Amino acid sequence: MTDAVDNTSPGFRPFSLSSFRAKFVLVVGAAVLFDLLLSGGLALWNVQRLSRDAAFEVGEGLTSASQEYLRTYVDATAGRADLLLDRVHTEVGALAGSMQAQIDRPALGDELGRTLAGDPAISSPLLYDEKGGWAQNGPGTQSVLSVWGYLLDAEHKPKPDVQKIIDTSAALDLFAPSLMTTGSAKLQMYYIGPKAQPIFRTVPYTEQAQTFDKLYPGHNDANFWDFFFPGVYEGWQGWIANPAARPVAEDMTMTAPYTDAITGNLIVSFFHPLWTQDRKDVAGVVGTDISLEQLAEVVQSVKVADSGFGFLAMSNGNVLAINKAGEKTLGIEAASGAAGQGVTAVDRSLLKSKQAAVAALPLQKVQDGEIQHIFLEEAGEQVPYVVVLKRLNPTNIWTSGPIESETMSIGIVVPEREIYAALLAAQDSISSATNRIVIYQVLAIIFCMLIVLAAVFAISGRITAGLRALADAAQRLQNKDYSVRVAIPARDEVAAVGVAFNRMAEEISYHTENLENLVAVRTKALETAVGEINALNAKLKSENLRLGAELDVARQIQMMVLPRRDELDEIKGIDVSGYMEPADEVGGDYFDVLHDERRMKVGIGDVTGHGLESGVLMLMVQSVARALQEQGDENPREFLEVLNRAVFKNIQRTKTDKHLSLAFLDYEDRKMTLSGQHEEVLVLRDNDEVERIDTVDLGFPIGLESDIGPFISTHEFPFDTGDVIVLHTDGVTEAESPGGELFGFDRLCESAKKRRRETADEIKDGIIADLMAHIGTQKIHDDITLVVMKHR
Repeated sequence: MTDAVDNTSPGFRPFSLSSFRAKFVLVVGAAVLFDLLLSGGLALWNVQRLSRDAAFEVGEGLTSASQEYLRTYVDATAGRADLLLDRVHTEVGALAGSMQAQIDRPALGDELGRTLAGDPAISSPLLYDEKGGWAQNGPGTQSVLSVWGYLLDAEHKPKPDVQKIIDTSAALDLFAPSLMTTGSAKLQMYYIGPKAQPIFRTVPYTEQAQTFDKLYPGHNDANFWDFFFPGVYEGWQGWIANPAARPVAEDMTMTAPYTDAITGNLIVSFFHPLWTQDRKDVAGVVGTDISLEQLAEVVQSVKVADSGFGFLAMSNGNVLAINKAGEKTLGIEAASGAAGQGVTAVDRSLLKSKQAAVAALPLQKVQDGEIQHIFLEEAGEQVPYVVVLKRLNPTNIWTSGPIESETMSIGIVVPEREIYAALLAAQDSISSATNRIVIYQVLAIIFCMLIVLAAVFAISGRITAGLRALADAAQRLQNKDYSVRVAIPARDEVAAVGVAFNRMAEEISYHTENLENLVAVRTKALETAVGEINALNAKLKSENLRLGAELDVARQIQMMVLPRRDELDEIKGIDVSGYMEPADEVGGDYFDVLHDERRMKVGIGDVTGHGLESGVLMLMVQSVARALQEQGDENPREFLEVLNRAVFKNIQRTKTDKHLSLAFLDYEDRKMTLSGQHEEVLVLRDNDEVERIDTVDLGFPIGLESDIGPFISTHEFPFDTGDVIVLHTDGVTEAESPGGELFGFDRLCESAKKRRRETADEIKDGIIADLMAHIGTQKIHDDITLVVMKHR
């Protein structure tokens, strides 16, 4: 048993003014009371100061909060409008991509047109209308096809060139119906032919030509584009010659709101031009119409305070959407143009407002979110209003002449009296709250003073009792009485000190008796640990040396299988030069040049990732390709199929997740055949023309699937004297400068073009020099491979 120290020990003293307890109560109690009185006094002073400054502070805060609320609200409203327009752009772009594919592949488009023409559920015969002088299919199909009189021959049948456009455009019946039922609500989607054959095919079916006759007399006697949308077609043709002429860098063109000939509603049209296969002219246009109501709903849903409202305006001040109360407040009126040639637009301009402050609003100069304070006349009085504007994303727009850039704006208008109505109420609330706080603070100070005095007196007894016991026990421990222990009657901080003291006493007693044994055990344990650490260090050093040597060997093997200079010099008529630099010890890029007396095969690929696994896969590809070439397999499709099956099985065996992009160019008799999917191929012609060949549709990544035959296609093109071909991996175009800017395909084109007259080696060295100058001190993150071929 251990001895315990308690309050009956000789060191115990009763409470007196000279005792530690009395001093503790005096010092702690005085400090706490002083803190309470000081903090309470400061709190009361601050409350009074707050009351004096409340009007100013609340006014500033509410003004800032109200303005921030308006900015956030207009940002959210503009975001909804931009989202609606972006969705329409995306859907029209999807339709344009599908229709452009038919144009770029005429054989496929013709076959699809003939197939659809023979399906009565999709196509119906054209019927000539004697009165209107036009031809149109009957109801019961998904689309209406209108062919104007000047496109018909003497027998009222479409002319041959017009019939070809009709067949090609039949694909609209496949794509448009599904797009009509998804995404944003659309009135109709349509295709309009080129200027020489402007047929009009629309989904869904309506009495399209009949409605045009009623609303637009004489339209059948003039070219469709010149009659309805003068200037827009010529604008698109100008974009072909000079893409920089586009006001906004996109092909989508929006019209100003106009009256729809079919529904009679105000609509906005979105046109996406289609290009001829050679990209030298316009091949027609696809488009869609949305109701102005859809844009108006975004604006008319604005609800700020009691009478705040929103509006959507063009940069010229024409208001596209606003509610009736807003029209009256801003003093604007809608005036529709007369029917006749061209579509019927709507004019409701802020510049013509009866309110001078509204007519003077700087739509083009105001900053997004900038608060404008204006005065509007109401019942003979000048009423202050707050206006905040937010510009939408810019777009190409046609109004009545050339295509222009348009940046529409969302505006929110609200009376100042409604925005700041909460200010006076808040001031009254602050005054009442201030009085209550003062009363509660005084009562709290008095109550806390009483609680603190009682608590300090009670706690002091327990604290000092424990401290006295600890002092006596420490004295006994100093006198080498290691059996002494302190009684632990409570669980407070003093008790925690007592527990620590008892543990310390036990450890002192234990270590005093077992010190030498502990030292020996610890010394032996340290010696064992040191030996184990030294052994591990030696093992790690040996393993690192082995791995480094293996990587060096792998890199040397990889570089050894690359085409040698003397091999390339043996190729007759073609000057070939290659470059490869791995990002790690072992790279994942592949290129090889295989040739015999009459033909040459050049391969280039990029394994996912880089390092040892990627390098091994690259060597697999090189070995299989060499074996197939030696076997005499001349069919590019079969070559890729067999190579893929061999690599796929090896990947399955090694359980790796690697695959690669891979393309081959087969040269024979001044003709090059391209197969497989990789980066774009750059061709520089002897007449200074530049061609870019996309390989995305010519193959499939190697090693992902066992059978890629359905995905493989070939592309043939001439390769004659003076022509240059440049192949590369993405390590070239995606190389970053110290500023994070990519080298890019355009820089690659410029670098090769300015050296086109030089040898393949000189072209390759020049491109690599430009690339390294671009990279500078930036770390190279990917393997770099470049192959240049020049026809002698």
